[in-house]
Amino acid sequence: MKNKGAILLIIMSMILVLSGCGKSSNSSSGGEKSVLDAGAGENATELSYWTFVELHGQHFEKMLEKWNVANPDRQIKLNVTVMPYDDMHNKLSIALQTGVGAPDISDIELGKYPDFLAGTPQLESLNDVVEQYKESIVQSQLDLYSKEGTVYGLSTHVGATVAFYNTEILDEAGVNYKDIVTWDDFKKAGIQVYEKTGKYMGTADTSAVWQESLLLAQQGADLTDDSANPIVNSPEMIKALTMLKDLKDNNVISTIAGGQPDTEEAYGEYNAGNYVTAFMPLWQMSRYTNYMADLSGKIAIAPLPVFEKGMPRSYGGGGTATVVTKTAKDVQLAKEFIAYAKLSLDANIEIWNTLGFDPINMSVWDMKDVTHNPENQFVKYFVNNPFDVLNEVKDEIMLIKSTSASPTINNVLCTVTLNEIFEDGRDVTEALNAAQEQIVQDLK
Repeated sequence: MKNKGAILLIIMSMILVLSGCGKSSNSSSGGEKSVLDAGAGENATELSYWTFVELHGQHFEKMLEKWNVANPDRQIKLNVTVMPYDDMHNKLSIALQTGVGAPDISDIELGKYPDFLAGTPQLESLNDVVEQYKESIVQSQLDLYSKEGTVYGLSTHVGATVAFYNTEILDEAGVNYKDIVTWDDFKKAGIQVYEKTGKYMGTADTSAVWQESLLLAQQGADLTDDSANPIVNSPEMIKALTMLKDLKDNNVISTIAGGQPDTEEAYGEYNAGNYVTAFMPLWQMSRYTNYMADLSGKIAIAPLPVFEKGMPRSYGGGGTATVVTKTAKDVQLAKEFIAYAKLSLDANIEIWNTLGFDPINMSVWDMKDVTHNPENQFVKYFVNNPFDVLNEVKDEIMLIKSTSASPTINNVLCTVTLNEIFEDGRDVTEALNAAQEQIVQDLK
């Protein structure tokens, strides 16, 4: 990563992100299990893997097939368990604390990750296995899941946040998504959409902080200060939520079943055409292709609206680390496999092909034979090519930090504050002052 563009990408990827609170698994029920043998022989080592997103298992299945072909003497069978988001993280936390029942390999979502680094992490260092990939991976993606110079988790994507627009509804209302540059433009378009179609332009999220994070990032602000202390009642946060409240009061946005776009309940609302827009990280593409098939050919991707022209039009949203636990059956094998499955060039191409994520090996972003493959399911599904937008905003992807205070901030905002503002009509400043007081108290 020697050239100027690559350096900008490293800077850009300092980018990530407080992830969504209350984020649910895409599994319809807890504890769904499957065994991936991927052609492994009788002497294969069986490793267990926990995740809260079933699509991650699909990626590991593809990489497992390649691993087993390339490593005939070190083949693996993977026992995959998919659980709801909170269940998985709670069970993993208990298993690591007690030293009993932990999987060999697990996903940990960014919003929960600081909890697993507290004290002495019960996770294996991955420093040795990432070394061969460091020249091609954006360093901050490794830093994101590190503590005191030790890498404990491997990232899945950059998570550049974009706008997903339903062009069918916009056409019906006489709105062109390409004309939406600022939040004022979005408001005018939303009023027109509601008047002509009765549909909402977007969502007022109550169980996630995607929207607050992107609006803070545009203003160069954050949910915590430089010392990781919460500042959820900052002037920038008040401005962000005041704008969102105004959009809701004008029927531009509305609360949605499930509380945010990335829930099973919300997928149904989008499929039914009740909401036009989702402001989500690029990984939301896989939700569209897998759970909102009715919208194929209707969804366009665009940079985020901004308060004023010239502000950054994206931020890195969400994140999932894959880790190896201290009690893993074969620590070194597990470490080498997840490094291969998450960091290799083949892995990053498959992360795009299978999951629709923006790869952390950004050389893939410029591989047009991969990113513009007409047979790719994501290229087929969306109105325009995702990487055309990604490359347009790649130097504008901003950072919201994930800190030890993040889980508490998420919990208070997503279980109390956002509902008070959007459902109960509480004054924004009053609600945020109360949230700040509660978060500080909870962190004591």
